[in-house]
Formats: sequence, C-alpha cells, structure tokens
Amino acid sequence: MNPPRLMLTAAALAAALCAAAQAAPTLEGWAQMPAATYADGPTSGQFGFTNAASPANNPPYLGLQPVQGFSGVLAGAGGSYRFLVDNGFGTQASSADALLRMYAVLPDFRTAQGGSGTVSAADWNTGAARTGFDASTRITLSDPNRQLGFSIQADFAQYYNGNATRNPGGIAVDASIRSGKLLTGADLDTESVRQDKNGHLWFGDEFGPYLVRTDASGKVLARDVSLPGVFAPENAYRGSTPANLGGSRGFEGLAINRAGDRLYTLLEGTVTGDAAKTLRINEFNIDSNLYTTQSWVYKLDVNGTNIGDMTAINDHEFIVIERNGATATGGGTPFKKLYKIDLNKVGADGTVEKTELVDLMAIADPNDLNGDGSTTFTFPYVTIENVHVIDAHTLLVVNDNNFPGGGGRALTSDNTEFLKIHLDQALDVSPVPEPATVAMLLAGLAVLGRRVRARQAC
Repeated sequence: MNPPRLMLTAAALAAALCAAAQAAPTLEGWAQMPAATYADGPTSGQFGFTNAASPANNPPYLGLQPVQGFSGVLAGAGGSYRFLVDNGFGTQASSADALLRMYAVLPDFRTAQGGSGTVSAADWNTGAARTGFDASTRITLSDPNRQLGFSIQADFAQYYNGNATRNPGGIAVDASIRSGKLLTGADLDTESVRQDKNGHLWFGDEFGPYLVRTDASGKVLARDVSLPGVFAPENAYRGSTPANLGGSRGFEGLAINRAGDRLYTLLEGTVTGDAAKTLRINEFNIDSNLYTTQSWVYKLDVNGTNIGDMTAINDHEFIVIERNGATATGGGTPFKKLYKIDLNKVGADGTVEKTELVDLMAIADPNDLNGDGSTTFTFPYVTIENVHVIDAHTLLVVNDNNFPGGGGRALTSDNTEFLKIHLDQALDVSPVPEPATVAMLLAGLAVLGRRVRARQAC
C-alpha cells in the first residue's frame, strides 16, 4: 500500500465532507403577501411619503391601516406567525396616524410538494385562517394607564401634522386613538419584539432607544427604560444633551434567552465615539428591570451598513441580519446576509465571533419556488428585518417592505416575501445548562469515574 496515496485519499475525503457540511442553504418554502394589504382602522398616511412609481398605493388610506412594514416576528398558534409593524411611514413626523400593531399571518408556503405561495390573515388566538385582517387577527399597542414617561399623540386633540417639534395643529386626532390611548408611530418606532417568561411582550424602540413592556394584549405595563448614556435625536429625556446615535438607529435587534429573563439589545447604528462600524450589544435583566454590566461589540462587514434583526439560537449564539441599502433596481451591489455570533467567543479587539450562515443573495432554489426562472434565489430588498428559528435546520426570513415604498425587485411598491430556508448544518438549538446543572453533571461524572476506577482495580 502506498502511504502518500492513502494520505491524499483521506485529505480528499475530509475536503468533500467539509464541502458537504458547508453546502449552500436551500429555499424550502416561499410565499408572498401583496403590497396593498390593509386592515380596518383610523385613516392613515395623512402625513406619509408617496411613491411616484406606484401612485395607486399612495396614501392617505381612508379608514385603513397598512398591514405591512414587518420588523419583528414571534411564533403564533397553529402554524401562524405574529408580526410587528414598525412606526408606519418612516419618520416620527410622518407617522402620527399609523397605529402600532402586531398581526397574525398564516403563510401557505409553496414547496417542492405543492402549496399556493399565498399568505392569509390568521386568528390571533388559534392561528386559523381568516378572510381578512380584522380585530380577531391582531393586537394594538396602547397606554390607557399612561405609564410611558412622555406625552403621546393620544394626549392631544390634533395630530402633530407632520411637525417634528410636536406642536399640534390641523387635523383632529381620530376618536379611537384618543379614547383608547392607542400608540402610534409618532410615539415609538417599534422595530423588535420578544415575549418573556411571564407572557409579557417587550418592544425594542428606535426613538429613545427605549425598551417597552406590555401585557399580552399590547397594553403598556410600566415606564419605558432607556439605554444609559445613549440618546437618539427623538429621545424625550435628553433635553440639551446632544444626540449620540443617529435617527432610526436604535434597537433594531432584540433577543431573549431560553429562561425568558434576559434580553439582548442590538443597536442599528454606531454610538458617537465608538469605533467605526461597531454596534453595541447590551444585556437587560427582566426581573430587576435594569441593564446588567454585560456588554459586547458587533462589527459590521466591510460591505455592511445596517443590521435588521437578532434572534437567539441558544443562550450564547444568535443570528443577526446584516445588509446594505442596495437593491435590484437602485444600483450598487446588494449585500444581505445572516451571521451567527457567539457571545462566549470574543476577539482580541473586543468583538464577538461572527460566522456567515446564509448569503441571502445566493440561496439554492432547485425547484424555482418563486417562479422567476432561476435556480438561485436572491433577496435584494432594502430592509430585511425578520428572522426566526423554526427548528435546527429551518429559518424563517421576511422583508420589511417599507410600504408604500419599493424598488427591491421592481420600481413599484414592494411585496412582502416569506422564506423558509433549509440549513444542511444543524444549529445548536438546545438550551445552555444553568451553572447549577453543570455542577451537578460534573459531580455525577466524577462519581461515575471513581466507580469505574474501583472496578478496574478489582
């Protein structure tokens, strides 16, 4: 036998196994919600932007609220998902009549085995399909007991009328907003959501940035919590303190541990004075309602400009969406990726270890599930703000369509696409043992080791 040839064969086998383990993620399911999808509610978009390329979808929307701009996702009942809408029309000044809501949706994924590729409304409590988005399919954030520490749009008789200095004047605030103390996109820019061990919802906001706790129905339970030392331009408490975080650069990412008592916030922008292209991750103790001393640094890729979401795999590994602003129609090269980070592995420069998980511009699509004629699926939207771990091999990824904006795939209002992505290499979705559990396990192994040695001595 020729030893060098044996070594070569072993090396070739190892390389093949490595290549198989790193095979391109595959599009397993695809569905789409049309851009022009609405629910009942107060007239919205009276101060919102318009899209010249898609005038049919331009505001205002009389007696309607768009069911779009998804910026956070939780698992719902019966195979449904619960999606958070962001502040409405892009800015605080333009979103005073956009309600902050979460909607239950039920995708019928198109797969290799069939499926329509459509998305329907779902009952919030059961997940059963509904014919349209109505009160049974959603919750609306509200502050009836006025727990938030700042004035909200519902406190005023007239909308801010597009005036960022909050001088009311012009159009009367809808009666339902005032009577229910409903929260709007002038109050918070909600970009992330998690549910804790008590069943309470926590929302990550960009205006403060704040953390906001509500009950399961969306009713605010306590005063908002600011990130110490960080002030966005819209922060209600900063007074004469200069803003040190850009507008719309707050808590785009928010994850929670398996025990449901720790939140992990990830800023979208760099705090003034921090190293360029670095973003802060902070740990928040739900029981004490305080930030802990634990913090980490996430470093953007040389091609990345923003993050879109963060979700937990286990108690130390997380998935982060990273992107730039390029699209299929706007020039430049779209950069849209999912990274796995590990809080237990920190580099010499203080940043968390980061491993590419999925290139959203190069997903294998052997069955051409979206029907574009290609076996490589691309996801070139400006903002992709939803990632959810379905199981160890499957991720849900959904874009924020910035309705009525567009340009992701065509010069029209963007649809919302729902991707089910298969990973060949399994994620470690098992919870990390608590220290006490680890100690008991080690003690048990020590006892077992002594017994084995005693038998060997016989």
